[in-house]
Amino acid sequence: MVRKNCKAGDQHLAGLSGTWKNTLDRYPDTLLGSSEKEFFYNEDMQEYFFDRDPEMFRHILNFYRTGKLHYPRNECIQAFDEELAFYGIVPEIIGDCCMEEYRDRKKENQERLAEDTEANEATDAPLPPHSTPRERLWRAFENPHTSTMALVFYYVTGFFIAVSVIANVVETVPCRPPKGSVKDLPCGEKYQLAFFCMDTACVLIFTFEYLMRLFAAPSRCKFMRSVMSVIDVVAIMPYYIGLVMPENEDVSGAFVTLRVFRVFRIFKFSRHSQGLRILGYTLKSCASELGFLLFSLTMAIIIFATVMFYAEKGTKGSTFTSIPASFWYTIVTMTTLGVCLPPTRCFSSTAVCFHPTAAHTPPPPPHHHHHHCCCQCVCVSVCVCLCSAVIYYLLFKESLETSETGSESEICQKL
Repeated sequence: MVRKNCKAGDQHLAGLSGTWKNTLDRYPDTLLGSSEKEFFYNEDMQEYFFDRDPEMFRHILNFYRTGKLHYPRNECIQAFDEELAFYGIVPEIIGDCCMEEYRDRKKENQERLAEDTEANEATDAPLPPHSTPRERLWRAFENPHTSTMALVFYYVTGFFIAVSVIANVVETVPCRPPKGSVKDLPCGEKYQLAFFCMDTACVLIFTFEYLMRLFAAPSRCKFMRSVMSVIDVVAIMPYYIGLVMPENEDVSGAFVTLRVFRVFRIFKFSRHSQGLRILGYTLKSCASELGFLLFSLTMAIIIFATVMFYAEKGTKGSTFTSIPASFWYTIVTMTTLGVCLPPTRCFSSTAVCFHPTAAHTPPPPPHHHHHHCCCQCVCVSVCVCLCSAVIYYLLFKESLETSETGSESEICQKL
């Protein structure tokens, strides 16, 4: 990396990452600035050689040159910590522009490692010789590959989950009407007994699985508060409520509403799919960014719906009778759906132009400079759209009031 006998006027530096020796001596508490680097000196090549990641070393070398340490966002946080530990650089000297990002990534990594460690200890750690049946049962549920019976039960529950979801969909499909009837009946009503027996079998399997998991859980209170436990209860609850609910018209509507909760059975696949678990963890990690996106879209919808309502106020036959009634028009316009909408072209174009800006603007990173620039871009885009909406309202308000037809669409077509 650097010549041992390098002088101030010597321009022959080794490698692409070469630097002056006195640059390294400014930090004697680190590996490269202390005598410990002599251990890595190559007599044949007359240079110091460190078998480390060259991409990561670029940031280390930049610290020696400038005195400022930055955290590369595209690098693994654990690998970055290992490089800092190897070169004897403490993480506390990371610049303020990167410290917040570094701490967030560090916290996420520690939480992930803690969860992985807990899961591995619960599934991969060998059971003690005198383990109880409850511990062995929990191990079978959490790691089905430990035994043949656990693997069979794993696939059986997965099969019944698929059957339950498919039956829930098929029972709403119209079937051929019976003889002497003209009206089509849903398959769930025509073959009511068959679907009831199928649903009963699925619910019994789900109930048995839930009770066994509750019995074998190391902490029953923690298990009952978990997300998957709540999904299990919600998935089987409509069946048992339907058994005890009297059959009359007063409660039939409430029972139909409860049957909607059967769709939560599809979330039981998350126990059988690693991809779904990764998706859930991703959504959890990006909750703040998704919240920012939802907030920006909500703000734009309210602004455009308000302007749309007052622009169309007093027009005969207008569908924008209130600001909430204008929400749907604004939403489907910003999402470029435009289904069964009045052809209000000027306002639609303004809303459509705002949507890519709001939806595809990246979430503000913790770096102060980039955060400031990103906030400026968002504020400018919002102000431009707001000003265009106000100008639209002022220009067309008089035309809308004096027009014979009173229709904004005809005015736009004339223009």
